Amino acid sequence: MPPPPAGDAAVTARWRPGRTVLALSAVSLLTDLASAMVAPLLPVFLTGTLGVSVRMVGAIEGSADAMAAALKLGSGWWSDRVARRKLLIVAGYAVASLVRPLVALAQSGGQVLAIRLVDRMGKGIRGAPRDALLAADTPVAHRGAAFGFHRGADHLGAALGPLVAFLLLSVAGIPLRTLFWLTAIPGALAVLIAVVFVREARTAAPGTSPRNGSAGAASALREVGRGERTRLPGRFWGMLGVLLLFTLGNATDAFLLLRAQALGVPVALLPLLWGALHVVKSASSAPGGALSDRVGRRPLLIAGWLLYAAVYAGFSAAHAAWQAWALFAVYGVVFGLTEGTEKALVADLAPAPLRGRAFGWYHAVIGLGALPASVFFGTLWESRGAPTAFLVGAGLALGAALALCLPDFGDASAQQQREPGRL
Repeated sequence: MPPPPAGDAAVTARWRPGRTVLALSAVSLLTDLASAMVAPLLPVFLTGTLGVSVRMVGAIEGSADAMAAALKLGSGWWSDRVARRKLLIVAGYAVASLVRPLVALAQSGGQVLAIRLVDRMGKGIRGAPRDALLAADTPVAHRGAAFGFHRGADHLGAALGPLVAFLLLSVAGIPLRTLFWLTAIPGALAVLIAVVFVREARTAAPGTSPRNGSAGAASALREVGRGERTRLPGRFWGMLGVLLLFTLGNATDAFLLLRAQALGVPVALLPLLWGALHVVKSASSAPGGALSDRVGRRPLLIAGWLLYAAVYAGFSAAHAAWQAWALFAVYGVVFGLTEGTEKALVADLAPAPLRGRAFGWYHAVIGLGALPASVFFGTLWESRGAPTAFLVGAGLALGAALALCLPDFGDASAQQQREPGRL
């Protein structure tokens, strides 16, 4: 896959995030801070406090991801139809921020499942429109850098969340359920920033002048184009097929936390382990996304998926707590290589009027694949042991990396289309 073309002559070699990219990054940082105050403790809360089985943990997290995926497909399609993405973005963040603290009231696994489903509903509503807005607000030559920057901010929040949880639990000595209530504070700040600072992208559609660019873009998105622009290209669907294979081996990260605990990492240190993972994710995301702008998307995806297979094989063979810390650190690099790159590739392959639904399909494949992946992983864990479950996940990731080596799912189809100028 060749590296993407330089794009517009006006695009400079040095990219700086604009207002909308900065605002969405801040919103993601605060939202993930709130979410990560809960995430590393939720598996232990479920299995220890509520007495839920490991299989049920996989079902809860997999169902939540599936719910998010289904809604991302619908919200992406709808944002293309109405040419308005901000309303869906704000609504999605608001829903999640309102329901997340209610974990503090849960008395059973079923109640946690219901809360997680609504929480992920919010993620499903906002995900595809947000990514489409990020793509529209960024020059094509720096698309990987923009998505990497956003993912870096997201992971920074996920790194700060466990640190805050650790300080509140270990230093301040607050109860676990009180900690869950406190997630409402960063959640509310995130919604406020989204309302005040996020702006709709104003894009001049073909055949329109800059002065009526916003209206022309809205009309173009509502009509969804004619001819070749009425459907997503074949290379896009091919890429999603390989991504689905990888996703089937990518179970919820809750299993990594349970594995770390089994290897001897104390429960009190699990938030710090989770935070260390996201520090690596945050530090590697922006460089990884920018690197995909220079060397191409596919080489980084192959490298990232091969590294993922090696990490899962490592979790299979690990036998000490220090190995869990080392594997979590390497695991963070996988995200730096792949997350921004995958999203940039989706934007490369999708025509602008169909980009919302393209991101919807992308998120749907990941989320809907997460349910069988997590349930299957949990079943393997309980029936054959954790080492076998991690080896199967490594094998599926290896297969996806090899499949990506065969055909060229490259950038050319969408990247050769010059995007409308931005105002």
